[in-house]
Amino acid sequence: MPSESSYDNLIRHDWTDEEIREIYDLPLPDQLFRAQQVHRRFHDPQKVQLCTLLSIKTGGCPEDCAYCPQSAHYDTSVSVERLLDVEHVVRMARRARENGSTRFCMGAAWRSAPRGRQFKRVLEMVHGVRQLGMEACCTLGMLTEEQAKQLKEAGLTAYNHNLDTSEDYYKEVISTRGFDDRLATIDNVRKTNVTVCSGGIIGMGESPADRAGMLVALATLNPQPESVPINALVPVEGTPMEEQEPVPIWDMIRMVATTRIVMPETQVRLSAGRTQMSREGQAMCFFAGANSIFAGDKLLTTPNPDVNEDMEMFKMLGLNPQKPFVKKSQPESVAAENSQFQSQNEKPKWSRPGHKIERNLEAQLKAKIKV
Repeated sequence: MPSESSYDNLIRHDWTDEEIREIYDLPLPDQLFRAQQVHRRFHDPQKVQLCTLLSIKTGGCPEDCAYCPQSAHYDTSVSVERLLDVEHVVRMARRARENGSTRFCMGAAWRSAPRGRQFKRVLEMVHGVRQLGMEACCTLGMLTEEQAKQLKEAGLTAYNHNLDTSEDYYKEVISTRGFDDRLATIDNVRKTNVTVCSGGIIGMGESPADRAGMLVALATLNPQPESVPINALVPVEGTPMEEQEPVPIWDMIRMVATTRIVMPETQVRLSAGRTQMSREGQAMCFFAGANSIFAGDKLLTTPNPDVNEDMEMFKMLGLNPQKPFVKKSQPESVAAENSQFQSQNEKPKWSRPGHKIERNLEAQLKAKIKV
């Protein structure tokens, strides 16, 4: 067991691809032992954060992310729905709290966060969730510094903006925005007191080197993200990745363990794909250092285990829900009508790389033929 002083060097921002790949490839018993040591140093091993994710604006997204059924480019079963009312969202948050969740996440299928009345409604949602004593998280697409400051004033706890994969493989997944746009949004969030939630997806056809590359991009941020969701791809009919094979559970365990080792303080969230995992597989992920999950039967449009099943699993494993604001103090929440924010009419410049991704184009062509 490492000495107390040896833990001082665990939080690093100079990780290399080679170092992280070496950790990812460790013999599994050694990797899990190392991850559990780190986990117990920085976290209560019996506590798991429960989050609920609600789609507040579904479908019709102009991006061409190859994994996403909400993209307007593909023919999937997802219908386009308008932005929900504030009252409905707060009601759903209250139900999530009754089911044990302490963080309520709101996701919208936008390329970038809108301006005007729609954004004001989101600010009201954030304030409403915070009034319930819950942590509030949003994922609204790319975000300007001004918008980040407005969300902060409303009381937002965290902003989610996943890197998805490595910078190299990113070009094989998305053509409508650049990897640097993701980093720019994270940087805008960092200019406020809002915490960063950023992770990715495995099982998209990427290599182990790409997985290491994504973790390098996250672990070298200073500070590192407070939350890192690790998703297993859930292939959806109509998307370019509809025929991808399910990611092996051992890959998921290795990814969680590696994330825990290189980002000791972060909440590692076991996210999409849990319906494809056995309880034993999920238990191994918790042992590998996962200490956060999404509870509820749906993640935006993706199926998720029932909350009662999760509570049974927690009881079996001796795990308990983490209380809200354990990792970060509760920020002030200002109602929209009391806002003191003065806009400078910031004009963002997001990229449109425009390169061609063959499988994305094929899926788009199929969608047009069906119409």
